[in-house]
Amino acid sequence: MELFTPDFGLVFWMFIAFILLFLVLAKWGWPVIIKSMESRANTIDQGVEDARKAKEQLDNARNEAKKYVEEAQAKQAEMLREAAKMKTEIIEQAKHEASEAARREMEAAKLSIEQARKEAELQFRNEVGKFSIDIAEKMVRNQMKSDDAQKQLVDKLLDEIEKN
Repeated sequence: MELFTPDFGLVFWMFIAFILLFLVLAKWGWPVIIKSMESRANTIDQGVEDARKAKEQLDNARNEAKKYVEEAQAKQAEMLREAAKMKTEIIEQAKHEASEAARREMEAAKLSIEQARKEAELQFRNEVGKFSIDIAEKMVRNQMKSDDAQKQLVDKLLDEIEKN
């Protein structure tokens, strides 16, 4: 069992070496180790803070991009509505102008037809009047060949004038 139980001298010198090592490490080693651990912890904390800020900026950028996309879509929809409205207005205006032009053309055609009808009617009346006069003239010539017939006609016309 001697292997498992150390001598008092060995334990004493090990204790002294441990105390010396502890004092040397406490004086020069631990402050450096703790300082580097704190520096590393600060670096990690700063990295976490930077990552949080970057995530915030990324979220803000995403929200802003989403807002711009929504605004662009709203503008696009508004432009499409305006274009559709303008298209409808232009079509309605073109229909109105076409119907107005058609109405004017119809009125002009009716007026032209009416004038042509009146001219044809006037020409017809003139021709009928001319034919009537020619026919009456021929009839009167046939009836007035004799002097008695002429005298009778003159008397009859004078009697009618006196009555009126």
